[in-house]
Amino acid sequence: MFLFVFTMARANRSPSHPTIKARLHALRNLPVFFKLVWRSGSGIMLANILLRFVKASIPFLLLYIGKLIIDQVVLLTRTQVSFSEIYLWKLIALEFGLAILSDALTRAISLMDSLLGDLFANHTSVRIMEHAGTLDLDQFEDALFYDKLERARQQTNGRTVLLSQVMSQLQDFITMGFLGVGLFVFNAWLILLLILAILPAFMGEWYFNDQSYALSRRQTPQRRELDYLRYIGASDDTAKEIKMFSLSGFIIERFKVLSDKFYAENKQIAIKRSVWGTLFALLGSLGYYSAYAFIIYNTVRGKLTIGELTFLAGSFRQLRSLLENVLGRFTSVSQGAIYLADFFEFFEIQPRIHNTDKPRPFPNPINEGFRFENVGFRYHNSQRWANRNLNFTLRPDEKLALVGENGAGKSTLVKLLARLYDPTEGRIFLDGYDLKEYDLNDLRQHIGIIFQDFLRYQMTFSQNIATGNIREKSNEELVRRSAEESLADELVKKLPDGYEQMLGKRFAEGVELSGGEWQKVAIARAYMRNAQLVILDEPTSALDARAEFQVFERFTELTKGKMAVLISHRFSTVRMADRILVLDNGEIVEMGSHAELLEQNGRYAELFQLQAVGYQ
Repeated sequence: MFLFVFTMARANRSPSHPTIKARLHALRNLPVFFKLVWRSGSGIMLANILLRFVKASIPFLLLYIGKLIIDQVVLLTRTQVSFSEIYLWKLIALEFGLAILSDALTRAISLMDSLLGDLFANHTSVRIMEHAGTLDLDQFEDALFYDKLERARQQTNGRTVLLSQVMSQLQDFITMGFLGVGLFVFNAWLILLLILAILPAFMGEWYFNDQSYALSRRQTPQRRELDYLRYIGASDDTAKEIKMFSLSGFIIERFKVLSDKFYAENKQIAIKRSVWGTLFALLGSLGYYSAYAFIIYNTVRGKLTIGELTFLAGSFRQLRSLLENVLGRFTSVSQGAIYLADFFEFFEIQPRIHNTDKPRPFPNPINEGFRFENVGFRYHNSQRWANRNLNFTLRPDEKLALVGENGAGKSTLVKLLARLYDPTEGRIFLDGYDLKEYDLNDLRQHIGIIFQDFLRYQMTFSQNIATGNIREKSNEELVRRSAEESLADELVKKLPDGYEQMLGKRFAEGVELSGGEWQKVAIARAYMRNAQLVILDEPTSALDARAEFQVFERFTELTKGKMAVLISHRFSTVRMADRILVLDNGEIVEMGSHAELLEQNGRYAELFQLQAVGYQ
């Protein structure tokens, strides 16, 4: 059987099946892990260590006192010495006290583990969010990145199980040290017999843990899909389309296919693990009862007292159990250490967009404007250019509109402008200096931008607006002024709790807004900043004609003396811009004012006429 397990491990070895060397190497993750746990709750961790150290000595003390009690009972049956009887009751009282102490320590340690688990989960979740906040936008658009992020998230919960396992490992080693001394003094061969009986079970657990880890890694993309299906199958955001298009059956069927596949794969490993585990447990039992018979034989021959029989048999039984736990837990610990590599691997991902050693402050005011010089951009692992050969200047005080069909590269262009992306080729200048030379946070703080797919935060009305400049979240005057400038203040009169009204239906007493009302709230975020550049990406797509006219009339007034970039498919809005850039397949094909582009009778004129016909 031992040969079978070894053969299976060799036959199934792959990059997803860690070798012994890989497991030992993974243990290097534990010191960093312990530092994280220590930072999460140093006081609780220290108390946990001390309690476990005390708990480790109790099994030996209980067995030894049990030996003394039995020997004393035997002595009292032969002699009637009152002093010995008093000594017996003292031993029983001491054993009782140790039993109570052991139970109290077990509960205290369990409490410490639970509290430390919560603290660690919170601490690491914050760390993940903090690190994610430093990464680049295009990294979030990469499927491999999401797999790493998902695996890192999985490690935030339950990783203190690893801490508990390592601490239990140390605790058991101390206990084994006490018990092992007694067995070694009696007969050292019993220790060897114990180890040989346990090894097959250890190798079996090792092998099947490898299988489980490999399967877990393979299933990561599908597990993300399962989570996504759970979400869209039962969510307020998707409910209307699911019901309208009768998609529930389709989503459930897809979920069943994936979940059944997961179940079949996990079941196969679980069955094999159960069968072989039973056989290996049989070997362990044979080893134990062989040693037990040997101890009884020596007792019958008078070489051991009844108390020593009890002590040695109990020590061997507990040593067997502890050794099984230690060896079995070692595979779990090394497995957990390998999983930790997934956690730390996420933190090894570094942003490519960052500040230079000595960044320039953002110019205030801007004198020359932004200049694109042969700028091109394509996404990671993509051969298609999202933008190419961009050459233009956005001058101070200028209102620039971007026009083009979906996928023409309009949103990518404004993300380059805000340095959410860096150009793959070419350069962007601001007042004659490369945009990369400016302080990144300073740059973004001076840009107000509202994306087409803006977030609808399940927060209060006031907080939804304040997200545009979260540093000023307590500035009620600024929040109210921003709401007035975007015309979102008209909504406050309809809300029961005014600016403190919870928006969205996810939480109790929340109020849902219409698409157009949400857009007014989103536009208010752009006005939260005293930005020199304001970017609106399809800001009025959900507004009616009157509301759109009012918003842009106010927008034109509020952006006087500032630069503005507007993306819109409505030519009634676009014509208000000083200059219009027409994009096709990521490149600028036309440039000029509304009147100039109509006179050219090119791409812009064609799109304008097509939309005009729709209104006739």
